[in-house]
Amino acid sequence: MTERTADPLEGELLQSIVDVARAIFAAEASSVFLLDEEADELVFQAVSGRGEESLVGRRFPAGRGIAGWVAASGQPMVVDDLSRNSSFDRSLAESTDYVPSALMAVPLIHGDRVLGVLEVLDPAPRARASLPELDLLALFARQAAAALRIVIDRAPQPDYTLDRLATAARLAGELEQLLRQN
Repeated sequence: MTERTADPLEGELLQSIVDVARAIFAAEASSVFLLDEEADELVFQAVSGRGEESLVGRRFPAGRGIAGWVAASGQPMVVDDLSRNSSFDRSLAESTDYVPSALMAVPLIHGDRVLGVLEVLDPAPRARASLPELDLLALFARQAAAALRIVIDRAPQPDYTLDRLATAARLAGELEQLLRQN
């Protein structure tokens, strides 16, 4: 995904994703990084909780830290003690003025393409205690990636755009129903 001009609908969708992820897992913070393939960087696109005032737009090399590993591998990761994890880039976290002690990270994948990474920082211990919670986060990320892809790929034709937006709204509604069931 390359650098794009700011799209209010995309920004609203991404902010909703991080707000809901933070609420689901009773976390201190949540963020979405999108992959800028041309620059080989991950870009903070939305943040909820700690750091939300200052991190949006900030970039770092796509190969750094746990978010970089998740983006490269396409695999989710849960770390209960970041001080004991060699993939955790403490200096990168310190540069954001927030060093979490635990995190959950999942790739935002559409088709065979990684769009970015959804991170949940310092989730409540019960929220990261078992595989079903990681599965729930991965399912949420899959829904979020599909909705994001629809927004990103909007075509300029008004009728086509309305169809895409209706599909994105339907996906968001399905996600809300899923979350209410859990």
